[in-house]
Amino acid sequence: MPISSQLPDTHNVLTKRRQCITVKMRHILSVTLLLVIVMTADASTRKKDKVKEPKSGADCAEWKYGRCVPTNGDCGAGVREATCNQQTKKHKCKVPCNWKKDFGADCKYKFGRWAECDSTTGTKSRSGTLKKVLFNADCQATIKVSKPCAPKTKSKPAKKGKGKEN
Repeated sequence: MPISSQLPDTHNVLTKRRQCITVKMRHILSVTLLLVIVMTADASTRKKDKVKEPKSGADCAEWKYGRCVPTNGDCGAGVREATCNQQTKKHKCKVPCNWKKDFGADCKYKFGRWAECDSTTGTKSRSGTLKKVLFNADCQATIKVSKPCAPKTKSKPAKKGKGKEN
């Protein structure tokens, strides 16, 4: 048999194999795409189906919160204890680092003007009335705070220049 008569048969076989591979690849691609769509849809319905369970202690109406106690040092991130009946929880909280007051950061007061300096104690004071209570804290209705009097500023003598003196 001549070689030319074998070529068309080989060409037909190769063409049929290519078509078969192409069809198989299309099927694989279609199945993969379908799986991706199903998995994405399933994941989104799982998120929607999640029902938030009530947290333990949700039946308690009157939680009492303690002071925020910094974890390290006297300011920054800390923990606040909350109690209701026999339940105790710990909540994250934060004490501002510029807050060094005895009455704490949970009691907000409206203060008047500073009084004149008391020469015997070297301090000046002012009083404040309770404006806002956070976390059911125990706050005093009125408080009095004091601070050291500012030292009297001395007027500095004028600096002499480097020029010639008379």
